[in-house]
Amino acid sequence: MKKIVHGIGFIFLLQTTLLYQTSIAEETYAERLGYGAKARVIMFHCDDAGMSHASNLGAIESVEKGVVSSVSIMMPCPWVPEIIHYMKEHPQVDAGLHLTLNSEWNLYRWGPVAGKPAVPGLCDPDGYLWHPTQETAKHATPDEVEREIRAQIEKAEAMGLHPTHIDTHMGALAATPEFFDRYIKVGIEKQIPVLAIGGHRSFARVENPASMQKIEERIKKIWDAGLPVIDDLHTASYEWKEGPKSARFIEMLKKLKPGITMVIIHCSRPTDEFPLITSSSDLRLEDLKAMIDPELRKTLDEEHITLTSWRELKQRRDKIGRAN
Repeated sequence: MKKIVHGIGFIFLLQTTLLYQTSIAEETYAERLGYGAKARVIMFHCDDAGMSHASNLGAIESVEKGVVSSVSIMMPCPWVPEIIHYMKEHPQVDAGLHLTLNSEWNLYRWGPVAGKPAVPGLCDPDGYLWHPTQETAKHATPDEVEREIRAQIEKAEAMGLHPTHIDTHMGALAATPEFFDRYIKVGIEKQIPVLAIGGHRSFARVENPASMQKIEERIKKIWDAGLPVIDDLHTASYEWKEGPKSARFIEMLKKLKPGITMVIIHCSRPTDEFPLITSSSDLRLEDLKAMIDPELRKTLDEEHITLTSWRELKQRRDKIGRAN
């Protein structure tokens, strides 16, 4: 089966983009969360921690030596104990869950945390999570999806990690409106921030213009429930197939608009076996090289761009209160 590109995982956010227009159209969620009116706030977010040893090495290096300010972990994957151990020793690191309902690689697979008997519709004939999200949508029920979401969160908490946020791997949680509603439901119930784009969406509009849908009630529901919302999402780096990426990230930063922008990267320090898992090994290494490039940090300083994390956004949202 053809390997599925991880970068499209966040198309779900654009297929179900959550829009909530405030009474002041120019007001950003950065401003609503207490940053300045023209503040440019960014979160470099590293996906796929726990997926492999190489993924863990890249995530850790990008945090310790680079500008990455948030990480998300794939709880069904074999290398989760390593990254959880690191996070417990470094509790200041912003670590959430990349809720995983698919197992996309050809020869490297994982199953549901809840176990096949509890969520049979999430499993293919071999007992692993389905390769493509389309099969997940076809076979799984909303109840099974919610059961697996809760199982992944509960496993993380049992291992000593209290996730700073949740998002979704490969867009599976937006494969149907019912799946997406369960994702929001659990986030609100547990008061764990969910990845939601409610602002100007400048990058999102360009990267996936056909996928935009206006669903005002969901973004409002998330905000009104006391969870933070961001203004934009940048996912394009997975499609930067050739050459170093630092210059392209620097160009992006110089054009960054006011608001909170989350930038998805997949940093890895490839081990010998990593190219056997994914053909994107070199691409992921270039993400890491860019994140630890001193010129990138220098640009953040020169452009007066503020780094943030999901933990900080939740703390700011808590100060505002649910009535606002």
